[in-house]
Amino acid sequence: MSDISNSTGRGAASVSAGKALTGQAGADAAPGTRGRTTIADSVVEKIVGMAARDVAGIHSLGSGMSRTLGAVTDKVSGGHPSVSRGVKVEVGERQAAVDLDVVVEYGVPITDLAAEVRTSVISAVERMTGLEVVEVNVAVDDVHLPDEEDDEDGSRVQ
Repeated sequence: MSDISNSTGRGAASVSAGKALTGQAGADAAPGTRGRTTIADSVVEKIVGMAARDVAGIHSLGSGMSRTLGAVTDKVSGGHPSVSRGVKVEVGERQAAVDLDVVVEYGVPITDLAAEVRTSVISAVERMTGLEVVEVNVAVDDVHLPDEEDDEDGSRVQ
C-alpha cells in the first residue's frame, strides 16, 4: 500500500513540491514500493504542455501577453520556447487540476478541439504520473488566421 502526498510550500507541514509516493519497508514489500518518488508541479505542467501541443488544431499555448513576454524571454535565454507556457496546474495528494490558455487554428470546431485536448491531457498525465485529473479547463484566447504571421519575437519592425 502506497502513501501519496504533495506539499507545495503553502503550509506549515510543507516539505517538498510535487507528488510523493512513500513505499513500504521490509523484505516482504514489492521492489516498486520501497522508497519515495516525488513529482514536481513543473513536471506535470510540461506533460500537459506537450500533450496539448500534440492535438491538431492547436496553434500555440498561452494568452497574448504571456506569448509576447515568453517570446522575449526565449530570445534572451537562447531561443528555446517554454513547453509549459499557458499551462497552470494544481497538484494535490492524489489529484490534479489543469488550466490551459490556447490559440486555435481558424476553421477548427472549438468545442471538439477542447474535448480532444482534455482527452489528450488527461491520458498523458494519468499514465505518466498516476494522478487523477479532476478537471481540464480550456480557455481559447485567440484564433490564428491563415494569413497572419506569427509575431513571436515581439518586434513590430523587421
